[in-house]
Amino acid sequence: MIKSQKKWQVSRPNINVVEMLEKELSIPRVCAKVLASRGFEHVEDAKSFLHVTADQLHNPFLFPGMEALVARVHQAVDAEERIMVYGDYDADGITSTTIMVKTLESLGADVIYKIPNRFIDGYGPSERLFQEAFDEGVKLIITVDNGISGLKPIEFAKDLGMDVIVTDHHEPGENLPLADIIIHPNLRDSTYPFPHLAGVGVAFKVAHALLEEIPKEFYYLVAIGTIADLVSLTGENRYLVQQGLKQMQQTDSVAIEALANISGVELSSIDEETVGFMFGPRINAVGRLGEAAPGVDLFLTENPNHALALANMLNEKNKERQAIVKQITDEAMEQLELFSPSEGPSVIVVGKVGWNPGVLGIVASKLVEKYYRPAIVLGFDEEKNIAKGSARSIEGFHMYKELAKNQDIVPHFGGHPMAAGMTLPLENVDELRARLNDQAKTSLTEDQLIPIVSIDVPLEMDEISTESIESLKKLAPFGMDFAKPVYCIENVEVSSIRKIGSAQNHLKMELKQDAVLLDAIGFGKGQLADEIAPTTKLSFIGDLQINEWNGRKKAQLMIQDVKTDEWQLFDIRGIRQVNRWKSLIPVEDTVYIAFNEETIKYFSSTIDSKLYLVNELLEQPIQAQFAVLLDLPEDEQTLVKLMQYHSFKRIYAHFYTNESSYFEGLPTREQFKWYFSLLTKRKTFALKQHVHELSKHTGWSQNTFNFMSKVFFELNFVRIDNGMLVLNENLAKKDLSEAPSYKNREKQMELEQKLLYAPYIELKQWFEERRAVQTVPEEEQIWI
Repeated sequence: MIKSQKKWQVSRPNINVVEMLEKELSIPRVCAKVLASRGFEHVEDAKSFLHVTADQLHNPFLFPGMEALVARVHQAVDAEERIMVYGDYDADGITSTTIMVKTLESLGADVIYKIPNRFIDGYGPSERLFQEAFDEGVKLIITVDNGISGLKPIEFAKDLGMDVIVTDHHEPGENLPLADIIIHPNLRDSTYPFPHLAGVGVAFKVAHALLEEIPKEFYYLVAIGTIADLVSLTGENRYLVQQGLKQMQQTDSVAIEALANISGVELSSIDEETVGFMFGPRINAVGRLGEAAPGVDLFLTENPNHALALANMLNEKNKERQAIVKQITDEAMEQLELFSPSEGPSVIVVGKVGWNPGVLGIVASKLVEKYYRPAIVLGFDEEKNIAKGSARSIEGFHMYKELAKNQDIVPHFGGHPMAAGMTLPLENVDELRARLNDQAKTSLTEDQLIPIVSIDVPLEMDEISTESIESLKKLAPFGMDFAKPVYCIENVEVSSIRKIGSAQNHLKMELKQDAVLLDAIGFGKGQLADEIAPTTKLSFIGDLQINEWNGRKKAQLMIQDVKTDEWQLFDIRGIRQVNRWKSLIPVEDTVYIAFNEETIKYFSSTIDSKLYLVNELLEQPIQAQFAVLLDLPEDEQTLVKLMQYHSFKRIYAHFYTNESSYFEGLPTREQFKWYFSLLTKRKTFALKQHVHELSKHTGWSQNTFNFMSKVFFELNFVRIDNGMLVLNENLAKKDLSEAPSYKNREKQMELEQKLLYAPYIELKQWFEERRAVQTVPEEEQIWI
């Protein structure tokens, strides 16, 4: 048995729908299965999804307040009023700011921009920066990707005499800011048909309205902000991201060329993963560690050298950010090390003085990944007496709404169901932890605290090819609400397996299903090589990729998880050195079983785990999943009883024996006859004195003569007198098989043949047949 790391939730699409989509759309079955599992049951719906067009773009004037925004901006331009674009310090805010600044500049506006400093101003509107803007002659503030929760700062700006337009997409609170105009896709009274725009998407719609045409030149900026902000990649967002990715692949943007350069990416290969895992973290890094303005400058500049210098700066900041994240994550886990995931709090709330607030969201994500609990990570500022940080959640725990229940102790917060940011007095941290854990008791069930992986597509291996994997690009981009598929291959064998990597911590396998073979790679899963027994049927989940080497393309599975419910037999027979096989066996849940007391003595110096004599385990059940059979039983039935009393999930067969009866063999009847004839002629024979000479003369081993002598003694054919074998008189006719030694040798040879020297397949079959019959009463059985 191999337990999966997560609970698998497999979606099995309707095969009739799959076949219909496969035929009507002329797509590989893999693609058809993904579409069917995502709810596409009609050809026309699937076609529309596969061939998304500009029809997905909605009229920007469907936003309540858009006409008023256009009028106010043109009024400002005509009156030469200074306009400030007020952005945010993440990738969504940086790209939003860029679009708004470029749009206003194209209209001839007098425009500046400001982005709050995470450490000085915190998230959202800042009275300090609004005062600065006023002092610099700003008459109109336009927020992008923030503002919906900035009630007091916006009131402050209004009191100074400035007009404020809020463009945002974050979750609105019960009360809205007293801005002159609010452009938001998801307000309660909104008539805009697509509520899932990122902040950059809202800025793009404002640009569309102001420029009176679709600003296609901004597609790449929309794609970056939308992907990085993890909003829904459906509907309008899907079209915008598709167009933006195409634009980046053929870009003349010096910013994208510079980002691709420092990320080691070919422009033609840019996709949503490039943006999400390479560009996004670098753009975010500057705002996490200090001023985010260099991110905006990168997208505003048209100088290639300046762009490359800024991109290199972003890259260095990202490396610095990675080191800080590791340190804080380690310290956060130290605070939680007393708790296991099942015993610890339902909601994690950790904090410490000196933790950088700019990376706490990343740390929270890592804690959620490890413990699968909602997590809040806070940096403590004792001088200001505040805790500031970020939250990440799991399905079933709406972080924004749960925080909203605690506004009396968390005065400043904002975010989404799965993520939030907050600032609260230090003395309220313990109270917040207690309250959230109480709230979790009603909103989270035990099942919801078990990590689940949703699997779109169970595949047969003959459905996987380089062509079918290539065709999956038609379904891209993948992201929120249309996640990259997780594939499942069930009940396949492993035809070859080996550890790879300098630390031998990775895994390379070849999977087999009927006559079809598939390469598989498991990064960080090298230990599985010691947990997979031959012929075991395994199920895998993971991602499908194409491996290209020396011009040859092959499909391969990138393993995420693996499991089997089968019991497993591991063959460690014949490996005399204990240290060679002991390291392969789990320390926990393993018992070492001996059938002979001498074996306990033999292994006691090399095995520090508790050794059991078999009789102990036949008298009472034991909590163990794995068993090492150290030696051979005296009879087959003893082992059968053990197997029927304990349902071990893994059996390691060592079957040590000091002397092998099987290879020694039984002397033939001709050998017995020849030796008996010799004794008859001699009447007496000094075996000990002459056995070497006799062995040399016949070519038989000395053990053979010793064994035959013992058989003759047990049959009363000879007696021992002063060390001499003496032939008895008046011998009764007896068969050799009547001698106990002869019987035991026959029985031991048969047992060795079945257990010690049988091929692996035959040994596995022997266990299979005997494990199938349960003789212990059900109430006494221990099922591990």
